[in-house]
Amino acid sequence: MKNWKTYILSIFWVPLLLMQIVLVIFMGKVNEAGLIWLFYLGWLIWIISIILGWLPIYTLKKRGAVPAGKSYVHTKKLVTSGIYSIVRHPQYTAGMLLSLALLLISQDLWVIIIGIKVIVLLYIDIYLTDKWEINKFGQEYKKYMKEVPRVNFILGLIRLYKQRR
Repeated sequence: MKNWKTYILSIFWVPLLLMQIVLVIFMGKVNEAGLIWLFYLGWLIWIISIILGWLPIYTLKKRGAVPAGKSYVHTKKLVTSGIYSIVRHPQYTAGMLLSLALLLISQDLWVIIIGIKVIVLLYIDIYLTDKWEINKFGQEYKKYMKEVPRVNFILGLIRLYKQRR
């Protein structure tokens, strides 16, 4: 069972990510350096983050043996199909990509500094989550870790493509 220690890093990265959003969307810190190609790349990455953020909700609810009336995060079964056959932590990856997208769209020094902190904290959080998942699912999760990348969804797509060929 998860306890408060499981969520300790989110106490830091969630407000920082929200700060990035406020700076970019509400304070207009957009394209500060004038590099338009980075601006558009940021929007592309944002779209990818939306996909990676929302697909797990559907996938876990459908395939995770979630008890009736419970949130999708209350899975009873390890899900290794769908988005989870491409990347182990799609929602954390989505958070990292959102932060990256915001710093590319903004190109503002403070948004970049905050974004780097968010990405580092999220990656540490992902590492800790892998440890928690090993405790929950055991050897099955260790095998899954060898087959599916932690956050590198591009590598995951390449592996999936090769498996299907």
